[in-house]
Amino acid sequence: VQLVESGGGLVQAGGSLRLSCTNSARTFSAYAMGWFRQAPGKERQFVAAVAYDGGSIRYADSVKGRFTISRDHAKSTVYLQMSSLKPEDTAVYYCAVGGTTSTLNYWGQGTRVTVSS
Repeated sequence: VQLVESGGGLVQAGGSLRLSCTNSARTFSAYAMGWFRQAPGKERQFVAAVAYDGGSIRYADSVKGRFTISRDHAKSTVYLQMSSLKPEDTAVYYCAVGGTTSTLNYWGQGTRVTVSS
């Protein structure tokens, strides 16, 4: 399995970004996908996850109403649409894969998001 993230960058507070993660595994549709983030000096934290069939979605309280996770099976890609970004959203964002939305245990290399105030 190879996870390749893209879409990070620098954005002003209140702005939007869309992260993408392509999963090279031919069994993409069989696994849950999600996003984590790690801010400087802090532990990695859960952001959002979507079940293999899109039927179950979870969000961290800190991003509910602002971030949207989705997946495109045809492109083997999961997205994280981030809106109303805040400086505290600044972090390296990691794509993750696993059996369920609660067992995401394999991560990509990450993409950096910086939100300026």
